Amino acid sequence: MNPGNRGVEAEQLAAKFLQRQGLQLIETNYRCRFGEIDLVCRDRDVLVFVEVRLRESDAFGGAAASITGRKQHKITLAARHYLQRQTAMPACRFDVVLLRGLRDNDIEWIKNAFGE
Repeated sequence: MNPGNRGVEAEQLAAKFLQRQGLQLIETNYRCRFGEIDLVCRDRDVLVFVEVRLRESDAFGGAAASITGRKQHKITLAARHYLQRQTAMPACRFDVVLLRGLRDNDIEWIKNAFGE
């Protein structure tokens, strides 16, 4: 299977999981010159920027270790760009969905994983 397809599958699985947890999916794969945000969701009155990571092995630290400070900075810049389009400044947070595979029981959801 094409590795790019696995990333799409991981994002779709994460989106469905978050929707079952009560979040509303607003946008997928928001791209700008600063980077990309995998999922943009709403959790009641909070705008949630979600990074999805699939790592089927714990080699090199697994999925969590792949979200470096540099990656967090790029996501934060992309989120700021996204927020410039908003008419009002909502409360925001950054969540991470870590997957060890492509099944529901392989999901770890970390709310408010990083921010400034």
